[in-house]
Amino acid sequence: MRLNSLVAAAWLASTAAAVAVNPLPAPRSITWGSSGPISVPDVLVPNLPNNQIVVEGWYRAWTKIVELRWVPQATEAPIASYPPFPTASPAPSSSAVPSASKAKRRQSHIDTVSVKVADLTADLQEDVDESYTIDIKESSSTIQISAQTIWGALHAFTTLQQIIISNGHGLIIEQPVHIEDSPIYAWRGIMLDTGRNFISVPKIKEQIDGLALAKLNVLHWHLDDTQSWPVEMNVFPEMTKDAYSPWQRFSHNDIKGVVAYARARGVRVLPEVDMPGHSASGWQQVDPSIVACGNSWWSNDVWAAHTAVEPNPGQLDIINNKTYGVVEKVYNELSTLFTDNYFHVGSDELQPNCYNFSSYVTNWFAQDSSRTYNDLVQYWVDHAFPIFKKIKNRKLVVWEDIILNDPHAPNVPTKDLLVQSWNNGLTNIANLTARGYDVIVSSSDFLYLDCGFGGFVTNDPRYDVMVNPDADNANFNYGGNGGSWCAPYKTWQRIYDYDFTANLTDAQAKHVKGSIAPLWSEQVDDTVVSSKVWPRAAALAELTWSGNKDPKTGLKRTTTLTQRLLNFREYLVANGIGATPLVPRYCLNHPHACDLYYDQTAIH
Repeated sequence: MRLNSLVAAAWLASTAAAVAVNPLPAPRSITWGSSGPISVPDVLVPNLPNNQIVVEGWYRAWTKIVELRWVPQATEAPIASYPPFPTASPAPSSSAVPSASKAKRRQSHIDTVSVKVADLTADLQEDVDESYTIDIKESSSTIQISAQTIWGALHAFTTLQQIIISNGHGLIIEQPVHIEDSPIYAWRGIMLDTGRNFISVPKIKEQIDGLALAKLNVLHWHLDDTQSWPVEMNVFPEMTKDAYSPWQRFSHNDIKGVVAYARARGVRVLPEVDMPGHSASGWQQVDPSIVACGNSWWSNDVWAAHTAVEPNPGQLDIINNKTYGVVEKVYNELSTLFTDNYFHVGSDELQPNCYNFSSYVTNWFAQDSSRTYNDLVQYWVDHAFPIFKKIKNRKLVVWEDIILNDPHAPNVPTKDLLVQSWNNGLTNIANLTARGYDVIVSSSDFLYLDCGFGGFVTNDPRYDVMVNPDADNANFNYGGNGGSWCAPYKTWQRIYDYDFTANLTDAQAKHVKGSIAPLWSEQVDDTVVSSKVWPRAAALAELTWSGNKDPKTGLKRTTTLTQRLLNFREYLVANGIGATPLVPRYCLNHPHACDLYYDQTAIH
């Protein structure tokens, strides 16, 4: 792409206060110099540690830098001196544009990159050190990178991808710069659901590419659901009879390939098999007796008698002893495919009505009239969790339902357990952390990426009204707007402005380990997955990496994120990631012209 003269003038005249682009997520500390641009050749001499991940990561990043010759598409203007509602870009004055020869004389140059890593052996697991520093001095011809681990070095490379740009003639770094950077939270990611609709390996890898560029480090892979079982199993080959087709399956090599691809980019893969709820496909092929209510009508046309929150129904039979033998074999085989110490075992949205179809459960209740559904859920915890913990160093992730919902298990241990909170926002986060649980924040009111597209269930008479369905029925689809239970659509500003530790004590806040934005796939497949994830997930990336507040003023920096995010969207697209546009092109070209408020501190 070619640089227009106005942007070129801005770059050549740039100062520390007005570089064309800053990286996203914003580093914890970034200090720009003011001595002028530094030229960068197409070939640098690399001084790299003897580590395959670092070497491959460097050449992958450098190849993109040279191939793309990136021109920032949404440059920032100093808010203090640039009116937020310009009607046209000012023409450059002759004094503002140095001659090419003058610019050339005052430019420093880079010819080497030096990467130092203190610990080349640290594994990609929770709490691994991801910090890095970049030092580019006016007087030095070397880009100095230092990191505690190889994973921090990878983040440094993605930062360089954003700050080495083209001035229309060659590559430059706009000013000398010093960056000291590290994340606030250890868990920063997205969730992909490949059970409701299949998402192919290439599209999964596309999301991983985006995660790496945004310094997000977790792909939560919701492998299956009641609707399909897409994972090939050696122990029970018949499970994939419930895949959507022979071509919509993940082989062991597919999964290992995704894990390796992610690891090479500093991304952990957290597998999830949802149990005991959301469990029909696959399991029923092994033994129909271990699945309750699989042949029931899911809504029963009367919600009070429903057996599932969405079609199709099915839950593992908690009292049938055969269930646990199958669960153990499936879990053990899947555990060999993933390298992370954590495994997500679901535990959400258990529907009591389903177990009216189980003779095992109804007989169990008949044996002791004091038993409740809470006791039934506790039975699952007491019998399934020991199976899950047999794996060495295994830690578990569960949805919050098993602790907070009705029904729930009264005694769920806090040790080696992460609880993913998705309901009731700050209320549930406060409840869980007060009880001593470590929490991953996935609040549906702020972070669900699939919300706002209407309901997906068919033959729905609630739409058959001549007004907005919400005006006709306030409870339409559980209160959601327009038939989507978690509407409205979660914009990037909604995501970025979420202060999920608000009102927590210091002790409670320490239990918040990060955040994952889920994308459930009832209305998602390869054709739309990237556009529903990106670039909104990049807002979460900055929120969890360096926070949404300016460290000096304490004010939210939603306004200053705008241009970084708009530019990052264009950079994602340039890297082959199908991110959706957020604004008209005009807003990219006219910084802050599309802000709602002239007062840039409108959001505090």
